[in-house]
Order: sequence, then C-alpha cells, then structure tokens
Amino acid sequence: QVQLVESGGGSVQAGDSLRLSCAASGRTSSRNVMGWFRQAPGKEREFVAAINWWAGSAYYGDLVKGRFTISRDNTKNTVYLQMNGLKPEDTAIYYCAAHGSGNYYVAFSYAYWGQGTQVTVSS
Repeated sequence: QVQLVESGGGSVQAGDSLRLSCAASGRTSSRNVMGWFRQAPGKEREFVAAINWWAGSAYYGDLVKGRFTISRDNTKNTVYLQMNGLKPEDTAIYYCAAHGSGNYYVAFSYAYWGQGTQVTVSS
C-alpha cells in the first residue's frame, strides 16, 4: 500500500505561482513513477506531469509544458509540482498518484491516489 497526502493548493491570481507537495509513505516498490493529474468540474481527469522516482526523468502534459516543473526529494519521500504562470484554465483539483502499470499519462495506470488539493486561479 502507498499513502499519498497532497498540500499547497490555494487561490491565486493569474500569473502567480504555487508549489504543490505530495508526501508518500508505504511500499516503495509501488511508486517507481509518481504523477500529478488534475480535474476541473465537468471534465475528465487530465495528466499534468510524471516523474521517475529513482532516475528523476520528468514528463509533462502539453498544456503545462514550460510552466510547471515536477521534482522529488527522495530523503523526504515527497514529490513537488512547481506551477508558474498560472492561468484561470489551470483551476482544478490536483491529485498526486503512484503509478501501477501502463502508460504514465493515463489515469487508469495509477494504483494509488491522494485526496486532492484545490487550485483556483482568478483572472
């Protein structure tokens, strides 16, 4: 089992920055890849970013590439999502997830999920 707890969400203005954190605990073999997804009201859950926990390789969704940065601190068992240049369309609940199997950009491939943290960006 893997437990994930997100934090760092909030309400900001367009152009501002936020950093989300995801503290992971439990079985390390179940979190080789960690991902961030987001879901806005009435929309499907969308891939934001993923990182290989051990190699540090990072992958991004097209809508956030160049603005968001995913990173991890192995000593703290924490994954971060630095979000710069936020836009109103970034408003969503952001979820941290631990990959199970399959394509890393597909929500169905993730076995464990956090409870989510709300990010609201106003214009």
